Amino acid sequence: MLKHTFKLSLVAATICSGLFATAAFAGDGKLSLEMLYHPKERINFSPAPLTRLSWDNQNRLIESKVNKGSAELFVVNPATWEKTALPADGNVLSILKAAKIDEKEVSKLADQLSARIKPENKSYIFTYKNDIWLLDLAANKARALTNTPNVQEDEALLSPDNKSVAYLKGNDMYVTDVATTKETRLTTGGSETVFNGRLDWVYQEEVYGRGDFRAFRWAPDSKKLAFLSFDETKVPVYTLAGDHAQPVKTDRTRYPKAGDPNPITKLGVVDLKGKISWTQDPYPGKETLIVQVDWTPDGRLMASWQDRVQTWLDLRIYDAKLNSKAVVKETSPAWTERLPLPHFLKDGSFLWESSRTGHHHIYHYDKNFQLVKAITQGDWDVRSVQGVDEVKGRVLFSANERNPIGNDAYSINFDGSNMKRLTEEKGSHMVRWNKTFTHFLDSWSSLTQTPKQALFTDEGTQVKLVDNAGEPEKFKALQLATVKQQQVKSRNGFPMESLLFLPPNFDASKKYPVYQHLYAGPMAPQVRDQWSTNLYYHFLAQQGYVVWILDNQSASNKGVSSAWPIHKKLGQLELQDQLDGLDWLRQQGWADMDRIALNGWSYGGYFTSYAMTHSKAWKVGFVGAPVTDWRLYDSIYTERYMGLPQENAEGYDKGSTLKAAQDLSGKILIMHGTMDDNVHPQNSIMLIDALAKANKEYSLQLYPAQGHGVVDPWLNWSLQKTKWKFLQENL
Repeated sequence: MLKHTFKLSLVAATICSGLFATAAFAGDGKLSLEMLYHPKERINFSPAPLTRLSWDNQNRLIESKVNKGSAELFVVNPATWEKTALPADGNVLSILKAAKIDEKEVSKLADQLSARIKPENKSYIFTYKNDIWLLDLAANKARALTNTPNVQEDEALLSPDNKSVAYLKGNDMYVTDVATTKETRLTTGGSETVFNGRLDWVYQEEVYGRGDFRAFRWAPDSKKLAFLSFDETKVPVYTLAGDHAQPVKTDRTRYPKAGDPNPITKLGVVDLKGKISWTQDPYPGKETLIVQVDWTPDGRLMASWQDRVQTWLDLRIYDAKLNSKAVVKETSPAWTERLPLPHFLKDGSFLWESSRTGHHHIYHYDKNFQLVKAITQGDWDVRSVQGVDEVKGRVLFSANERNPIGNDAYSINFDGSNMKRLTEEKGSHMVRWNKTFTHFLDSWSSLTQTPKQALFTDEGTQVKLVDNAGEPEKFKALQLATVKQQQVKSRNGFPMESLLFLPPNFDASKKYPVYQHLYAGPMAPQVRDQWSTNLYYHFLAQQGYVVWILDNQSASNKGVSSAWPIHKKLGQLELQDQLDGLDWLRQQGWADMDRIALNGWSYGGYFTSYAMTHSKAWKVGFVGAPVTDWRLYDSIYTERYMGLPQENAEGYDKGSTLKAAQDLSGKILIMHGTMDDNVHPQNSIMLIDALAKANKEYSLQLYPAQGHGVVDPWLNWSLQKTKWKFLQENL
């Protein structure tokens, strides 16, 4: 998914602010590129960690620390903040050493496992030398559950009763009994093109979440698992050559581009003896996606299905014979987002989240799957449901009702009455409720407020301010930009959110070159009310540049209806909005409109290449890992917004940079990782071919062995130096 991909790639250009590590600053308060990016000279600007607090299943407030491989847990009295050490669960480091774990691995494993430990759980699964291991804190020991070191086993998941562990070996599912370590193979037929229980590339990237390849779920009774099976036989193969090494490290992935065959997907249930029951395809003859799979609390299988181009979504519930019924159907005038599965109440009714009105809200359905009413409504969006308090009959959720670029915590009754905001300070809040919904922990920050953490009652009354570091002295010593947040009206009156970083000693009577950063992709705003000072932007401001960030309408995340107008015409309306933003800059009087640079990666790289070939407003373009024609990107993401290329040739052509290469205006620097399995280097190579044949100049930087983000410290340093030199020489 380009949206989340871009956030990762920003590592190359963004440093989140926080408390400074001890380091020497120049006395003049100036930043240098070395301070931000040099692998050996950079200063660590990582945020200081907040106190690690959580709630356990006994409703206790727990503070946890990791100390030399040991998890230290304390019960905190919310009234007095007195801390009582929990009985020792055993030193994880010593347990792993006693299990003969290699010294080179033991410290890293101990820290990872210790960070996961909670008082109510005594069993933890981990992988060591390709085998599945159990950390048993009740027995104070670690032991191997499998013994096939030459075969990789992954995606292990304990059953709800902790008696079995399911996992993948190759592209088939297995289960091992924890007590006896007896292994049972659950599926057969897994191969290079058939995945049983494992997501393929496009499903993990665009549906279930990057890095999560698990495609199976335990039933509540621990006696069976639901799983997806994928047949990729007809999906085209894309090859990344891997020329950064000898021998060549080729990477071959089945990757469906827009309009290509998708994997054929089946939903099945398997018991612990390997007996498989397949569900019937409820849409014979139609291409579909299975975008959610899980179980109801009473053990019924449920799944969400969508058509290939994602114009509708059906929630289906299955009976004991795996016959299904569509109980909720969602449609929209453009595309339908993948939605969370329902939250069932004790009376059999359930809460359902939907964006059917163009804004995301919560709905109550009865046990017969009939809509009772909309619980929340309005021109704002529920961001997430944080809890359901059945005792008091209320839903606890976060929403942007007060602050379109942040969020707050709210409560509301099941009947839609008595909606109450529980957080006072504006910003972005992360709330965690205890089991009985009497108290919540809140971690929050804003554009002007460093991170805080506090304990509150269920009515929003602060009990204890736990963390409030404030702005560090060394931060104050820097000559930072003046940051201004404002709304800019588009030509149709939509309030677009923007940020300005103005140079120290800014003089409005002077003219300043502008460095503009954007992403521009659907529902992926860059302007957020949270403490995330980009020191690179402050560095540029110190060098005399104004930094400008603007979220076009479709990127704003102010309801999916704000993005629907771009359906089947990516690029076109986003450009209008960004040009409207430049008109606002021009009206300020201090922007040198002949010296504006545009920077973006992933979707931002696409838009930068699109803007540089479809307008003359920008002098310089930094084009990072761009999609250059939507026919070259993956099927699920692209078709959601563009439909099939066979049915929308005009939209694909008008949204293409390749088709407009002859109209390039200004200087561009193209940057791409040679092993990018997401936005393939093919995109940049085909753009270069089109530019050369149109007699257009370009600059190119390739990053060997790098994927969709440049994460190697030395290659990232090279990237930043090149960008800075290119900016100085061309703007």
